[in-house]
Amino acid sequence: MEIKADNNFYSGLKTQISELLPLGREHAGRAINTILVQTYWQIGRHIVEFEQSGKNKAEYGSELLDRLSRDLSMEFGKGFSRSNLFQIRQYYLKFPKIQTLSGQLNWSHYVEIIKSDQELEIGFYTKQCEKENWSVRELKRQMKSMLFHRIPISKDKMRYNSIYLTNNN
Repeated sequence: MEIKADNNFYSGLKTQISELLPLGREHAGRAINTILVQTYWQIGRHIVEFEQSGKNKAEYGSELLDRLSRDLSMEFGKGFSRSNLFQIRQYYLKFPKIQTLSGQLNWSHYVEIIKSDQELEIGFYTKQCEKENWSVRELKRQMKSMLFHRIPISKDKMRYNSIYLTNNN
């Protein structure tokens, strides 16, 4: 009888732990992602500030990303190729305010979104990812299908146009 009671308590214990572990792992993953996204933003800011050296525009032609890639890769391992550093730099340039970053999106989302050169399109896909909880695969699919260009962007655009026309007539 005592063994059976112990088995029931044990079964309950195992069930509780089995429910906690996936949640803990999910929370840890989100926390790591948030820190990674913010760290990449900071790295991008430092690169841009270094390139610009206090000037409004960066002077191109330097081999900064090549050199930085070599040095960081030697010290920290993978993840700092020239193309990754370029993406990190672009990320900062396209999201210059850290407050605009979403805790819902991971680095892979941002890598896809920054491929756009249009601020409105970047904002659209960022908001859609948050609102619809898109995976990176779904984001890629929507961008490839040119969703942004296929639908009237939004009521905001129509509202802007009507306000603009009213004020300029």
